[in-house]
Amino acid sequence: MLDAGLKTQLKAYLENITQPIELIASLDEGAKSNELRELLTEIAELSPAKITFLDNGQSSRQPSFKIQRAGSDIAVEFAGIPLGHEFTSLVLALLQVGGHAIKMDEMVANQIRNLNEDYVFETYYSLSCQNCPDVVQALNAMSVLNPRIKHTSIDGALFQDEVKQREVMSVPAVFLNGEEFHYGRANAEELLAKLGTGDSEEQIAALNEKEPYDVLVVGGGPAGAAAAIYAARKGIRTGVVAERFGGQVLDTMSIENYISVRETDGPSFAGALEAHVRDYDVDIMNVQRAEELIPGKEIQLKLANGATLKTKSLILATGARWRELGVPGEADYRNKGVAYCPHCDGPLYKGKDVAVIGGGNSGVEAAIDLAGLVNHVTLLEFGEALRADEVLQRKLHSLPNVTVIKMAQTTEVIGDGSKVTALRYTDRTSQETKDIPLDGIFVQIGLVPNNEWLGDVVKRSKHGEIEIDVRGQTSIPGVFAAGDATTVPYKQIIIAAGQGATAALSAFDYLIRTSVE
Repeated sequence: MLDAGLKTQLKAYLENITQPIELIASLDEGAKSNELRELLTEIAELSPAKITFLDNGQSSRQPSFKIQRAGSDIAVEFAGIPLGHEFTSLVLALLQVGGHAIKMDEMVANQIRNLNEDYVFETYYSLSCQNCPDVVQALNAMSVLNPRIKHTSIDGALFQDEVKQREVMSVPAVFLNGEEFHYGRANAEELLAKLGTGDSEEQIAALNEKEPYDVLVVGGGPAGAAAAIYAARKGIRTGVVAERFGGQVLDTMSIENYISVRETDGPSFAGALEAHVRDYDVDIMNVQRAEELIPGKEIQLKLANGATLKTKSLILATGARWRELGVPGEADYRNKGVAYCPHCDGPLYKGKDVAVIGGGNSGVEAAIDLAGLVNHVTLLEFGEALRADEVLQRKLHSLPNVTVIKMAQTTEVIGDGSKVTALRYTDRTSQETKDIPLDGIFVQIGLVPNNEWLGDVVKRSKHGEIEIDVRGQTSIPGVFAAGDATTVPYKQIIIAAGQGATAALSAFDYLIRTSVE
């Protein structure tokens, strides 16, 4: 199953295994079981002294396999064949169960080790989901650090009966002890917080005791990362507060227009951003949400956990998120038929009828991708014409299983209490109300800035964007802003990064001038 080049790379990785492991498979006579048997045999042959393949597993899911440290109860389990986006998860699991060090903040690792309850996690993923590996890898690492944590990763495409029974309509979908626990991307810190083991009093006190920063950046996306690097290179005390490092880039499937990077995907790009920032002396405070900005000669930033950080200058790079429809039923059926990531959740709607809301590039691209998976796609556009690039429109109109409805205002998401069954819209030309029976709705109607927490402290536009000048200066002296959260036109990764650099240089100039005064 693995080509020669991949085998060579994998063999080199497997040399990092320090403790013997067993690959214990549960297989039947089906084609997928034969594929998994071939994959596990190839892996074991790459490191025969450290890896043993056993075809005697007792799991009720077939095909599946467990990676177990020999003579211990440390193990992770995969139901399915973890290739595609999950191949990295497989490699990491082999290494970590085999004793290779887990790269994780030591404070977070200790929190995991100190959990004293039994947790049984199950994560449903799709091989085309770029958000799923983060969750799978975080829970796998947690299960290696603490044997009281058990984790099984399940390919939803291979276990459709389970997906249907549990009404999984969005991935990654995490169940804890048989109950719904989490949907969407998350790292170990975020999962710990959801377990109720977030910041301790000791951690909050440590944040409060931090010395004032010269520059404090709020946000860990392209704008925030660029700002942090440019500030740190000036040799000044720099900190970053991020709810999730990488920001919205993490939800981007393909990036082909970042100059000098011919092609990459969002998670890889986000990982490179964080790695680059960590090359410098930057204090990164991840999984921390800003809650209040208090201007002054010494600016204060209050966090949601109750801690307060102090800084001489501040850069707001809080980014944006997918805009919601804001109609009845949307919140009720989120992850139950209402979705925002066609790449992640599309495979769960194979052979079904879906709608895409939005006629811009994102909406049309989503409709094109989904058309290859589902039975039928209905694209609804609010205006008189689609706004996507002409090349995308031509492709869309060439597809036989796509219907485009213009002048359509979505008014309600309809369901049966457990899942979406229809979409209601108003024909803006005739004012007639119509229903479309369907199984899923993918919302692609643009972005909204993550600035609500600022209130009226900083001047914002009618769209909620932070107003800035050409230097990134906001209405408050010493407070700068960059990226998608601002009034800068064209929300693009490369523009956000440039804006972050501008804001950092402006903040440095501000510090020089105020120090002289």
